[in-house]
Amino acid sequence: MRILYFYPENPLHKAKGNNARALSLLEYFKSRNITVDFVGVETDLFATNEINKLKEEKLISNGYFLPVFIRKKNKLKYFFQYSLPNKIKGKIGLFDNIRSGHIPAFNEALKENEYDVILISYLYWSKLIKNNPYLKKAKLIIDTHDFLTSQFQKKKKFQLGKFFETEIKLLNSYDKILVISPEEKYLFSQFINKEIALITHSLPQKSNLKTESKYDIIYVASENEHNTKAAKWFFDHVYPLLSKSLKIAVIGKITKFIDDYPNVEKISFIENLDDTYAQSKIAICPMLSGTGIKIKVIEALSLGLPVVCNERGVDGLINKSNNGCLVSNDPNEFASQINTLLTDAVFYTKISSEANTYFNAHHSLDATYSVLDNVFELQRF
Repeated sequence: MRILYFYPENPLHKAKGNNARALSLLEYFKSRNITVDFVGVETDLFATNEINKLKEEKLISNGYFLPVFIRKKNKLKYFFQYSLPNKIKGKIGLFDNIRSGHIPAFNEALKENEYDVILISYLYWSKLIKNNPYLKKAKLIIDTHDFLTSQFQKKKKFQLGKFFETEIKLLNSYDKILVISPEEKYLFSQFINKEIALITHSLPQKSNLKTESKYDIIYVASENEHNTKAAKWFFDHVYPLLSKSLKIAVIGKITKFIDDYPNVEKISFIENLDDTYAQSKIAICPMLSGTGIKIKVIEALSLGLPVVCNERGVDGLINKSNNGCLVSNDPNEFASQINTLLTDAVFYTKISSEANTYFNAHHSLDATYSVLDNVFELQRF
């Protein structure tokens, strides 16, 4: 089997949850000896050297790039080619990331090769395959990553019906649809008569990596509006209720939005996140908004770490209880759950055991790979 996989970013930058998902798919393809050609969007941080690294790790066979489009340097072109036509036709530009030069660059891969499957990440890149004469007999699969209508609801001139109708119409242009959460599968299945597969995030089971704890709490987050709001909530309302003797590690670009605290170590980038998880007692995921599964929660559960989170933190999980997560939107209860886990060894062991049991049942490689085998119609013996 030969697959053309479009994913705009660098999958090897694992600090972001969406990159971790893309990498996990590449690792699945490698495990099944599937030939993968990869298409990304070229930037200063994602260029030939990174494609070569993907090749060295035998995750891809060939790599292609779409040219980066810098809006500030192409204001007139953006207005006449995208903004004005969208206004005239009444289209929603937020669902369209295609810019000048993207489609010809994508077609180079299609012209040179014949694919069994073309896998596109994110609906707003759907124009890459729309009415494309070079698709040949390839099956089209979309990895949605998220429910976009919900993501756009605070945008200017948002109209629920119009946005949702656009999302459903785009989804219907594919042969199969991959979703990351049971909530999204249920929602889309009410309006789409296509195969919709729940491909939750998977990782190797890593509880054996646990070492002596360096940190009491680990908090991993990237830079987006949901995470910045969540970080402010935690440090404004929960942190003051915690003992300042606790050692807290905050990892990722979220560190740019967090003040300096004597017991908080801020690490903007780390090569191997597993090492820090292994040195931590518990993880937190203070999420007040956003949709889809939280990859950081799955990463913590893979090591058997209890997770304290808000209600949004368990979005996308198959089970909402007895899964290694303690959930509260109340700052006092959130802080109390952290304190109980760190002071009550029996309770900690119970929640950690639930984390391991839940992870093995739903997010282990075996559990997810069997679903992917069905999606890509592979027979396993």
